[in-house]
Amino acid sequence: MAAHDEVFGLHAVEALLRQSPGRVESLRVQSGRVDARMQAILDQADRAGIPVTRLPRRDLDAQAGGATHQGVIARAQPVASLGEKDLPDVVMAPGEGAPVLLLVLDGVTDPHNLGACLRTADAAGVTAVIAPRDRAVGLTPVVRKVACGAAESVPFIQVTNLARTLDLLKDLGVWTVGTTGEADTGLYDADLTGPTALVLGAEGKGMRRLTAERCDALVRLPMRGQVESLNVSVAAGVCLYEAVRQRG
Repeated sequence: MAAHDEVFGLHAVEALLRQSPGRVESLRVQSGRVDARMQAILDQADRAGIPVTRLPRRDLDAQAGGATHQGVIARAQPVASLGEKDLPDVVMAPGEGAPVLLLVLDGVTDPHNLGACLRTADAAGVTAVIAPRDRAVGLTPVVRKVACGAAESVPFIQVTNLARTLDLLKDLGVWTVGTTGEADTGLYDADLTGPTALVLGAEGKGMRRLTAERCDALVRLPMRGQVESLNVSVAAGVCLYEAVRQRG
């Protein structure tokens, strides 16, 4: 586990301060930046007793590795990582409303895509996002920034063997639905009203063969134009909101 998490960007830091202020060890903010958004963050930090250091923008640029930080970086205690052992508790956790809805990402390596998937997952009320530990991106600072706070609210479960994880989900009563352009069934003809895990493949490559073989069903997205596939975060949004629509 990392010694600490670096969280940057206005949305991500605001969400962290709102949801888990006790995790935040310190803030670094850009010297001379005075606006309503920054002041709201400083007020939150003051109420929580979090120390704030003001630094020139060039120093923040260096600490953010050149990524866009929007003038604020938070250092936070890391959350305990979730793995296969946590799946039964996540799936079987009592709760009201629609059945469990999971998003499984097979080998997404672009942090912007993972961040966008997390943001959409949060908006769609997804129970958790599942991804492999190897050959896939984790919760990096860029992912957290793009997720706009969703990385703090959506459980992110990293597993060592995705095929075995899909078998476990099936044992727990979850219907696993993979997406591929070669499927005979269209997305809108699939029943997503029960406990469901939507499985999407990596950018350009799609699902691996072993992953597709473990799915209970395979569906295709309607493609009316000339492009052959959608960006994984766009495809995730289409699939998740079809599930939301079906669940009313």
